[in-house]
Amino acid sequence: MIDWHRIFGLALTDLFTNSNYQVELEKDVSIQQQFLDVVIVEQTEGPPVTPLPDGLDNLAKYNLLTYKSHQETLDKWALKELVGYYIAYRKLVSPNLNHLRPEEEFRLYAASTRYPANLEKLLTKRQAGVYELEFAHPMRVLVLSQFPETPNNAFWQLFSANAEKVLYGQKNYDWQQPDWSSVIDELFKHYKLEGIMSYTMADYMKEYRQNFIQSLTVEERLADLSPDEVLQRFSPDEVLQRFSPKEMLQRLSPDQRLQGLSPDEIEAYLSKLKSQRSH
Repeated sequence: MIDWHRIFGLALTDLFTNSNYQVELEKDVSIQQQFLDVVIVEQTEGPPVTPLPDGLDNLAKYNLLTYKSHQETLDKWALKELVGYYIAYRKLVSPNLNHLRPEEEFRLYAASTRYPANLEKLLTKRQAGVYELEFAHPMRVLVLSQFPETPNNAFWQLFSANAEKVLYGQKNYDWQQPDWSSVIDELFKHYKLEGIMSYTMADYMKEYRQNFIQSLTVEERLADLSPDEVLQRFSPDEVLQRFSPKEMLQRLSPDQRLQGLSPDEIEAYLSKLKSQRSH
């Protein structure tokens, strides 16, 4: 069973890597353990993420996010839980219950792959995929399947459950930690099992490596290879098939051509040339 919430949180961690925000996953916000999917906390150091995906333009000091995959429904109960998490978390990060941190330091987000039709009367559309909602506390609803295919929204496309959008996300989301792209390999496998798409992360990584290698200069491709490794790549027969002996010699300087020959051998060869010319 795929853990959609953890994968979504880990991907968000990558999105904010080395930025002025830190992502905390499955934050425990109560004595009787209740876990909020994601908390995005502003840091004192690090550059901002630019451009941010649509819908995250109003980040505050503390940003609490709940997530529903395409297999789940964002409903009123989920919104009530989010408000409950907010209340508990605000107490947790405040000096004490008599001195709570200001409300304006907190933002609430509900990210849902599917459009929550059951909440339609409560939603006010701000832009494609972004809705405002007042439910005991102001919050923003992000519908991941509705975001336009633009570079800044490539991250959202990965969780859109729409084959074309997922492919767009694969090709356009620039991983901050390249090794972490394997984290969502399970997501693509699951999409494949559900018939949403046949293209897997392995397919994408193969295509990405090929395109990346082709973009490098010869010097860049060979930079980390030793001469022995380069020579091992091609057998003598392969080299001779590509280049004639004359072509190979023309690539060498006079000094390189004569290396390994004794003075007697050089003199003998010169004598032979002179004799041929005299005839």
